[in-house]
Amino acid sequence: EVQLVESGGGLVQAGGSTRLSCAASGFSFDDYVIGWFRQAPGKEREAVSYIRTSDGFRYYADSVKGRFIISSDNTRVKVYLHMNSLKPEDTAVYYCAVARNEDLWMLYEYDYWGQGTQVTVSS
Repeated sequence: EVQLVESGGGLVQAGGSTRLSCAASGFSFDDYVIGWFRQAPGKEREAVSYIRTSDGFRYYADSVKGRFIISSDNTRVKVYLHMNSLKPEDTAVYYCAVARNEDLWMLYEYDYWGQGTQVTVSS
């Protein structure tokens, strides 16, 4: 059974930091793209950041570049999103997702995704 289980987030003050974790298990792609997208009420879904496991390439949306850092453990079963200098506009439900390649990932055509975790940034 494939599982992507997110944790972390919660209520954070603007300018603060938090870390999201995603524990991935049960899928058997040799190489894939794993990362985070977010969905805020009334806003379009946004691809936030991902890691391409074939070469470790990291993508960041312009809106989070320089503030968020994505990382993974050596086994690639845990992925983290370190969120710094948070802004109220970062408030959203954050989802961990896996796709076979980055083109599919950026089109939101995920093979698997988690249940999401809420991040609320207060001003």
